[in-house]
Amino acid sequence: MASSSHGHRHSNGLYTFSSRPRPVENSRDPSSERAEYNYGNIMYDRRVVRGNTYARHILPTTAQPDPAETQKQIIKKRATARKQAWKQLRLTTPVALQGRKHIDVQTELYLEELSDNIVATHKECQTDAFLDKPSTPLFIPAKSGKDVGTQIEEGELFDFDREVQPVLEVLVGKTVEQALLEVMEEEELACLNAQQRAFEELRHHELAEVERLQEQERRHTEEKERRVAQQKEVLKKERETAEKIAARAYTQQYLADLLPAVFTSLRSHGYFHDPVEKDIEMNFFPWLMAEVDNILEKRYIAREMLDTIICDVTEKSLEEFQELETQSPRNWQI
Repeated sequence: MASSSHGHRHSNGLYTFSSRPRPVENSRDPSSERAEYNYGNIMYDRRVVRGNTYARHILPTTAQPDPAETQKQIIKKRATARKQAWKQLRLTTPVALQGRKHIDVQTELYLEELSDNIVATHKECQTDAFLDKPSTPLFIPAKSGKDVGTQIEEGELFDFDREVQPVLEVLVGKTVEQALLEVMEEEELACLNAQQRAFEELRHHELAEVERLQEQERRHTEEKERRVAQQKEVLKKERETAEKIAARAYTQQYLADLLPAVFTSLRSHGYFHDPVEKDIEMNFFPWLMAEVDNILEKRYIAREMLDTIICDVTEKSLEEFQELETQSPRNWQI
């Protein structure tokens, strides 16, 4: 399909663009789109990562970014911004008027029927059976260089009896020297052990002497403290005895005139009383008052009864008098 377009700039500065109508090209095959999203096997899924993931270089969170990678990202962002600016500046189809809408039309010479039904066919194939993996052959490195041979007669390179003599001298000398050093070391260790035993015996003796002196000092200190405590106890008892003697003398002096004064005060306040007077106050007077109360109560009851009788008699006399008064007018009328 071929299409032509051209632009024209007017004299007044306006720019117009026109092109021949053309159908919208469907660049994506529906079958490929369906195959892109509906995968039957994850081995063909593009979202599945393949290969060794251990060899990937993953930057830690605290590492500094790579300058080259940063520069690539900046260039990518600039290209994206440039594309977006070009899309905004690019002239597009004007918006359809009210009541109308844009549709896709075919401008080819022969019309083609468009349909969503995709023609699909099924095919099958048979693969060969799996064969056993052959054994891995032994690795033999490739030969490099050339093989060369030579002939050596007996005694040309090495005479054992002659060559071994200096080696034996060195070995025997080193052995004897090492043995002498070990003997000297053992003697030195024995001397050191003897000195250490002597030092430990002297130290034990000094420690025993120090413990003896400390024990003697402790006994002296305890004896001194015991003597001081005994002296303090004697002084305390003497002081308490003197205080008791002084208190006894003061008590005797104070109590000499106390008993007569106490008896006099108690007698004046009535604590020492006459038995007859107390018997009259405690027994006779209460009995007398109770008898008087009984007599007065009886008199009061007799007066109340007399008043009640007088009141009843008066009321009856008044009623009879009223009846007589009511009967006398009737008699006069008759």
